[in-house]
Amino acid sequence: MGLFSFVKNAGRSLFGKDEEAAAPAAAAATAGPSPAEVAALNNRKQAARLVQFVQGLGFGVESLNVRVDGDTATVSGTVGTQADREKIVLAIGNTAGIAAVDDNLEVSNPEPEATFHTVERGDTLSGIAKKYYGKGSKYMVIFEANKPLLENPDKIYPGQVLRIPPLAD
Repeated sequence: MGLFSFVKNAGRSLFGKDEEAAAPAAAAATAGPSPAEVAALNNRKQAARLVQFVQGLGFGVESLNVRVDGDTATVSGTVGTQADREKIVLAIGNTAGIAAVDDNLEVSNPEPEATFHTVERGDTLSGIAKKYYGKGSKYMVIFEANKPLLENPDKIYPGQVLRIPPLAD
């Protein structure tokens, strides 16, 4: 699918303050690992946490691999459906500290792609449904399309990116 942009400081926090503070602290130290070595170690830790998080969501993904370089995550592997592909990209991108996701996932059973919507202040699922489907009452389609990333249709936040799937005929 390509490279997707996200709001870096919005989303679920998987990375502790230690990762954020470690690189500058290491740069100030005269002994020990170089700042580049500390950054590389933090990138590997973040990638491992993202893999664990995605696997915990229960998507059918084989050979999942996530690589983090600064605020960009690259994800690869094979998924069964386009919906799982999109949800994995969103799960990673809607994580605080990640500004972009380079999607290299392969889909076993290709389907039409969903549209992505970045939530703005004042948005509701019914308002988003009205925008894309013409009817606010279709908000549950969006809610269901974003499970398990959404646990409650009333809990969305500015900067969050949501899947807006095409309506079934």
